[in-house]
Amino acid sequence: MRRLVLSVLASMIFLVPLARAQEKRVEMDDATKKATAKAIAWLKDRQNVDGSFSDGAYAHNTAITAYAMIAFMSQGHLPNQGEYGPEVAKAARFLVASQREKDGYLVGARGGNMYCHAMATLALAELYGQTGDDLLKEPVKKATDLIVRSQAANGGWRYEPQPTGADMSVTIMQVMALRAAKNSGMHVPDSTLKKAIAYINSCYRPTSGGFTYMPSSGAPGFARTAAGACVLYLTGEYEDDRLAKMRKEGKPNPIDYLHKNFDSPQHFYYGHYYAAHAMHQAGGKDWEDWYGRLVRYFVTSNSQAPDGSWSTTNRREVGPVYQTSIAIIVLSVPAHYLPIFQR
Repeated sequence: MRRLVLSVLASMIFLVPLARAQEKRVEMDDATKKATAKAIAWLKDRQNVDGSFSDGAYAHNTAITAYAMIAFMSQGHLPNQGEYGPEVAKAARFLVASQREKDGYLVGARGGNMYCHAMATLALAELYGQTGDDLLKEPVKKATDLIVRSQAANGGWRYEPQPTGADMSVTIMQVMALRAAKNSGMHVPDSTLKKAIAYINSCYRPTSGGFTYMPSSGAPGFARTAAGACVLYLTGEYEDDRLAKMRKEGKPNPIDYLHKNFDSPQHFYYGHYYAAHAMHQAGGKDWEDWYGRLVRYFVTSNSQAPDGSWSTTNRREVGPVYQTSIAIIVLSVPAHYLPIFQR
């Protein structure tokens, strides 16, 4: 009996380091750390006096600000913590100040849509979840409640905070925000998430393994598939055994679709923001291979500008603040600072 106990204890001792070692197989190397450090320094200098970030036509925009804020947070910078804690604090204050009093809409004086609202909600929910700052609790609650109220009958969301119309892109962003809010302790009705998942599943095409823009229109695309896979993993819809079964049977599936379309030029940065989530949730060799490709593209291929930004014109989406923020976020996934990226 004593030998049995010692044997079990010994196996437990060795299992813990082994699990940690497997989790750390994908890490940021020195070159990637230097690239993201240079990028964050560049991003810091782009913050406006009011705490916001602008990009091209998107001046003092809540979505652009949220992306930049999450980029800082993805490397462990929080208010009163980390070199860029002050920048995160200023960005958070801007987002809170941008909230409409009557309904909780996070778009600010310059205007916006549900894309902006969802990204701002996600950023504030992630920050509230990590800091427990009481000043963020009510803004996050109001923002979350607005998303719940705005869900259409078919389970999706569209550009305006009204329960009319839906598309895959806007819907995905709302579900991401709701997941972050739920993680932070906010109440999110199960029925809201179930209806959203049903809508997302209605956009899935089993013949290709991809997702379309709407249930009855559009062809599957890289960005839409990355977003769909990401959210279904985060909501527990794509468990390992299900994916393994699809692969064993030779059926098209979202992860294989993404591997084949890594270099798709349409919505490249937007797509990779979600693909990094999805591949990290898939884990194992899928994540190892994917992260290696991310590093080759963003770090070793000289796609980063000398000033530290990612602003290549052949993949221009929105502007360099947006692109640089997303590059930092996806390269920083192995750091595991953001709750939304944790398994």
